[in-house]
Amino acid sequence: MANFFKDNADLRFYFEQGLDWPALAEMVEQRFRLEDGFASAEEATNFYREVAEMIGEFVAEEIAPLAPAIDRHGVHCVDGEVTEAREMDKIFKKIKALDIHGMCLPRELGGLNCPATLYMICTEIFARADVSVCAHHGFHGGMAMAMLFYSLSEGTTEIDRERGTVISTRFGEAIAEILAGEAWGSMDLTEANAGSDLAALRSKGERDADGTWRVSGEKVFITSGHAKYHFVIARTEPASGDAEDPLAGLGGLSLFLVPAYTGKGAHKKWLARVERVEEKLGHHGSATVAITFDRVPAFLLGQRGDGFKQMLLLMNNARVGVGFESIGLCEAAVRMARAYAAERPSMGKTIDQHELIADYLETMETEIQGLRALAMYAAFHEEMAQRSTIGARYYAAGGSAEQQRFEAEARTHKTKARRVTPLLKYLASEKAVEMARLNIQIHGGVGYTREYGAEKLLRDAVVMPIYEGTSQIQSLMAMKDALMGIIKNPQAFVARTAQSRWRSLSARDPLERAVARVQSHALAAQQHLMQRTAADKLKALGGKPIAAWPEQFLKNWDPKRDFAYAMLHAENLIRLLADTAIVERLWAQAKVHAERREVLERYLEKAEPRAKHLHELITTTGNRLLAKLRGAQDAAQAKAEAG
Repeated sequence: MANFFKDNADLRFYFEQGLDWPALAEMVEQRFRLEDGFASAEEATNFYREVAEMIGEFVAEEIAPLAPAIDRHGVHCVDGEVTEAREMDKIFKKIKALDIHGMCLPRELGGLNCPATLYMICTEIFARADVSVCAHHGFHGGMAMAMLFYSLSEGTTEIDRERGTVISTRFGEAIAEILAGEAWGSMDLTEANAGSDLAALRSKGERDADGTWRVSGEKVFITSGHAKYHFVIARTEPASGDAEDPLAGLGGLSLFLVPAYTGKGAHKKWLARVERVEEKLGHHGSATVAITFDRVPAFLLGQRGDGFKQMLLLMNNARVGVGFESIGLCEAAVRMARAYAAERPSMGKTIDQHELIADYLETMETEIQGLRALAMYAAFHEEMAQRSTIGARYYAAGGSAEQQRFEAEARTHKTKARRVTPLLKYLASEKAVEMARLNIQIHGGVGYTREYGAEKLLRDAVVMPIYEGTSQIQSLMAMKDALMGIIKNPQAFVARTAQSRWRSLSARDPLERAVARVQSHALAAQQHLMQRTAADKLKALGGKPIAAWPEQFLKNWDPKRDFAYAMLHAENLIRLLADTAIVERLWAQAKVHAERREVLERYLEKAEPRAKHLHELITTTGNRLLAKLRGAQDAAQAKAEAG
């Protein structure tokens, strides 16, 4: 029988060697002290593999064959009720029977108590078959986990510290409903005039005299937004109107859990209103809705004014999830392309033996392996950061050495996850589009028809660089983090630069030298951006008293104002940073597993010259366009001042 886990040697590598499953199992099983848990890391890991194999077979046998029909039939909205394709309903009835909506939830809540990293791996497997099914499935167990995590964060979950189990949690009934397959959730951020600019959100959260919170506003482009449970970000704090007022921006936002309806079947009563289902280029089986809330009762999560910070917890996990989803689509594209190329004769041989096509196919496979290495690293450290944070609060005595260890580990893992998450989201989503398009090209004319399904992959891929934070937002985040890191600790940056240059010349292993050369290009590009940014800032100090220069230069860095040149090159930089992170991960694997050297060699063949090219773009281009933009801005300002 077909199995999307067993037939993927690179994916299996992460079960056999490439991931620290014992560390994950120890955290998930609370050091194997749970009464109904596993006795060892080996026992736990064997179970995780069984789950992956089960999902691999189910997806290959039950979902992949229905993907074309799901795409054709789509979703419809009549009088506020969304109807999905009958094939979609059939799949989710089977998912319900498998009890996998609670894959990562504790056993005492009815879940399987698996690591979130396993959930991400299964996301790739689902996406290889159909991204619409993958996306909708993610808004079941993923939202239930979010409910538990938010309750843990605000202290409304009761834990038995000795047994390491959940006694009760704030949204226990909602979690149970999702695990039973009777409901799901959604993330409601976007508004018509506030896409990436969350500070411009207009939805409001207001508190009645009796203490009840109510949410009003319209949200658009909400995936699986016909859900019962909605995580809604809305403005609760009144702003003064002054642009400098912190409450005028992100500081005035709060996060709510909003049930959109009560009851079910004939007794279902909508509290919110689904306005429409968007007609999209791809993801036809996934409902993307506009929904209106009009003073709908809501539950405040955490503290008022902390909405943006809390939403980032969801967004970080969602962006890692999109990375795995994109890899799944890439996997589908390269397998479809290779299968067609192996059967299509041209000029005396099948086209997979033509040099250009052979290079395309090998490059696609190599880039998928690189992306998967980055994705596994991101998922592992994101999960370890969250579980260490929970451990410090709930499983260690206050002020103890154990609590301090948990907190230190959480900081370390969080730093590592933050560094690579935007790189993964950016590169994986961009490569999904690139590989889907290349798959069509390899198919030639038939790729442009619906016969083979290649065009569906491209339609489905195009949204990947847009949702859960556009590629441009990821680029700006990575740029800001990189340069602010230099500003905070220039000595460490200088040391890293010197070390990479030395290793690029002196390392005994040629692969290590090549990795160091890629690192050196990335560090040199960052150094150039920092020097250019500093020079521009020094120019801006010309009209200020000399006594104010140290304060203005060293402390008052504003990424929106001071990083114009770096913002221009943010996308070049994130590509360079992503390649660097990937070769670092592959090198770490190659040092331990000899068979991974060949993967790194293949990746470096393209990554090293690409790094040199990106470095040159960053250091030699952009002045003309920036001068043009400054001229337009100066002209607009002069016109405004004149009248």
